[in-house]
Amino acid sequence: MAEGFSDLRQLLRVKQKNAVDNECQGKRFMSGPFYWSQYRTIEEEIALLDMIKTGIKQKRLFDDAQCTKIEEKIDRVVERAEKGKYKPCTVDRAPLRNKYFFGEGYTYGSQLARKGPGMERLYRPGQVDPIPSWVTRLVINPLVRTGIIPEGFVNSAVINDYRPGGCIVSHIDPVHIFDRPIVSVSFMSDSMLSFGCKFTFKPIRVSKPIFCLPLERGCVTLLSGFAADEITHCVRPEDTVARRAVIILRRVLPTAPRLGCDEDVLSPVANNSDINGLSRPEDNKRRGRKRSVAIQAYEDMPKRARADSYNTEPDQTSPLSDPDEKLDGCQISSAT
Repeated sequence: MAEGFSDLRQLLRVKQKNAVDNECQGKRFMSGPFYWSQYRTIEEEIALLDMIKTGIKQKRLFDDAQCTKIEEKIDRVVERAEKGKYKPCTVDRAPLRNKYFFGEGYTYGSQLARKGPGMERLYRPGQVDPIPSWVTRLVINPLVRTGIIPEGFVNSAVINDYRPGGCIVSHIDPVHIFDRPIVSVSFMSDSMLSFGCKFTFKPIRVSKPIFCLPLERGCVTLLSGFAADEITHCVRPEDTVARRAVIILRRVLPTAPRLGCDEDVLSPVANNSDINGLSRPEDNKRRGRKRSVAIQAYEDMPKRARADSYNTEPDQTSPLSDPDEKLDGCQISSAT
């Protein structure tokens, strides 16, 4: 983080006052695999917005009480991660944003040995922890009961925990790894999902979005079609005004590629020079080898010792060793 700034929002406000920077920023910006000109006709603008909106569905499913119960579970995940209770590839840390993979995890961004769209790879089986039973009971099952997703659809759950000013840069969820729709549920505070932004760094800038989608606490959002495949989405620093968490539920395709036994895993844990997972290449050169050795050493451990290394809390309430299994599930909210 730049000296004198407590989060990315402050830095953005200062940098965007520069007229030269604004002129460079405004000419063209990324929105998916294509570049869309800023200078569209009104008809083109309307058509583009219609294509985005047709791929979005939203429903307010969880009321305040249900959100509070789920948010307590998220805090428990954070506590367990801080105590080292999870497998190495489950936790992905970055300034102002921590990510927790369950069921399936994958390499992306600066973690890739070979970078670029389509190069993302799933971790090998067993390298991340299974989906916690409370996620299934409190989040997935209500979605199934209301017909939002079919039973058995979800095999990957990710929790993103954002601090104020945290962000996730413009991206498209890899089409060769994840089925559609992409399902997310927002907790702790409201935010915005921005489409068609371009992030630039040194200095940090975010271009004007083509479309902004409100993300309310307790709201379920589904992305498919054009909104998921043809235009990037992001969370901008200025839209994270308070701590926010999101649970992303996806189906990993059976054909999704995995890391081979001979492929190194670059560090999934960022340091303070990173911006939400976008590490400098030279940083990963220093950290990747050390992290790869740690992960390989974990995989070489006997199964019993391996389990003890990340699950040291005894739990007599659940055969799945889920410390939250004893708590009741939440009921479906009728709010829309």
